[in-house]
Amino acid sequence: MKTTLRIKSSLMLGLITLLACNEEFLEKLPQGQYSPQVLQTPQGIEGALIGAYALLDGIGTAGVTSWHAPASNWIFGSVVSDDAYKGSDAGDQPEQTFMERYVWLPTNVHLYGKWRTIYDGISRSNDVLRNLPMVDEINSDRRLQIEAEARFLRAHYHFEGKQMWNNISFIDEQTWNPDDPSSVLLPNTDDIWPSIQADFEFAAQHLPNEQSDLGRPTRYAAMAYLAKCHMFQSFPNGNRDLDHINSAKNLLDQIIQSGRYKLVDNFHDNFAAESRNNEESVFEIQYSLTAADASGGNLGDGLTYMYPNGPGGCCGFFQPSQNLVNAYKTDENGLPFIYTFNEEDVKNDEGLLSSEPFEPYEGNLDPRLDWTVGRRGIPYLDWGDHPGRFWIRDQSYAGPYSSKKQIVSRAESGKSGNMRASANNYRLIRFSHVLLWAAECEVELGNLEKAREYVNIVRTRAKNPSGYVLREDGSPAANYIIDLYTETWTDTEFARDAVRFENRLEFAMEGHRFFDLVRWGVSVEVLNNYLVKERQLRTYLSGAAFEEKNQYYPIPEQAIVYSSKEGNATIVQNPGY
Repeated sequence: MKTTLRIKSSLMLGLITLLACNEEFLEKLPQGQYSPQVLQTPQGIEGALIGAYALLDGIGTAGVTSWHAPASNWIFGSVVSDDAYKGSDAGDQPEQTFMERYVWLPTNVHLYGKWRTIYDGISRSNDVLRNLPMVDEINSDRRLQIEAEARFLRAHYHFEGKQMWNNISFIDEQTWNPDDPSSVLLPNTDDIWPSIQADFEFAAQHLPNEQSDLGRPTRYAAMAYLAKCHMFQSFPNGNRDLDHINSAKNLLDQIIQSGRYKLVDNFHDNFAAESRNNEESVFEIQYSLTAADASGGNLGDGLTYMYPNGPGGCCGFFQPSQNLVNAYKTDENGLPFIYTFNEEDVKNDEGLLSSEPFEPYEGNLDPRLDWTVGRRGIPYLDWGDHPGRFWIRDQSYAGPYSSKKQIVSRAESGKSGNMRASANNYRLIRFSHVLLWAAECEVELGNLEKAREYVNIVRTRAKNPSGYVLREDGSPAANYIIDLYTETWTDTEFARDAVRFENRLEFAMEGHRFFDLVRWGVSVEVLNNYLVKERQLRTYLSGAAFEEKNQYYPIPEQAIVYSSKEGNATIVQNPGY
């Protein structure tokens, strides 16, 4: 039976036990780091590796607030996109409002929290790689796998930084010296994609096809992440790079043809704590908690629960946009309105009191909407029908909708005493990612019918009636009409738009949207078009505009200051900031 990787508790137990068994355990060790005598043993290196895993959830770096670096990237990848508003009310964490309005300052605390957490994860990975050669009592197979896992983690953390800031330094174990703080003061002017890819390539070559511990990456997870690297380089300056597209396609084809993954029958199984680590999961970040300890739960998403009377009892952030809700409308054939979806709004209860009667929208909808967005009158997991304003902190400020994918059922809620902590893993890469990335590649290579086939596989799961949101009497909660693309795709531009639109419908509110818009080279156009209407709905967006420089975040000011070497900063600010 597979066991879940219990990250934080295992790390502490292993290292404390090791120290307690050492005859010299009373000797005072340097503060803030483990001694080589601890790390350079089989148990010590395994504990250090688990410590590198521990930061995948974005929580654990000293002085960094839990929601500054969440694994789900709900602020950095969704709130700054056309998927979501900051939510809550105007006075609550205005620094997030600056993010949403694209007034990005290098002093924003969220940015520095993310930066610190990423580089903390990199240093932990490098601690493993630096000390591994000195561990004698370990067999060669395990040694190679530890190296592969540590390099996978190091690549992941660098990837997170690369998609955020583009210009960051790559720190490896040869550079990293915990005894010399200046060892990491490297320029951020080199392209680090080759170094990230080299780590994922090593991991893909040396990781096993299966892992006994859930949460450790497999060969296929490394291949999928490597393909993702190529996808992020496929449209430099909006132009196609066929070398990267072909490289991604080759990797994705191998994953698809392996037969190891399939889409789960019900879309919502990808977001329920009860169905973690299922056959669709390629790599997911593990959360765990006990009755006494919530520190291993998804605390980074804690602000996104309902306020004041809904699930969690706080805090009302991360509310879906009207634009996103409108994207789920379908025509009489069950297909999306790719080019006109935002011309008319899905009916909502904005402006109504919770006590006033409300008749839900009766038009055709993609059923994935109601697993993604909480809407008034629609069942919200097992919490009852969403009551509208009663669960919304300030509806006049951020609209009538609630987020849903990261919220757990009543049965899974409050197991640690913290109603906003759960063991609901974050599915970072799913098989549906693999299919839709493959569809993107096929479009650019001129294989439009193959792209349509992949998109239809994803839509076939979405149209499964057993996966609809249902009322107590078993009837669909809304007028769900969705079907496949049955007409031959002959136009490349339409095929490209259809694949990208499907990507949004499938992965909305999962922290990917902004980074996808940037990698496709369409962020400036899409987000400024989005703001034209949203300025009328959300008055605080008046005057907001997305500029070329906003494709990447500003380097945190503190990071630049602390990069000083011999009186000069080694890290330079991103253009335009």
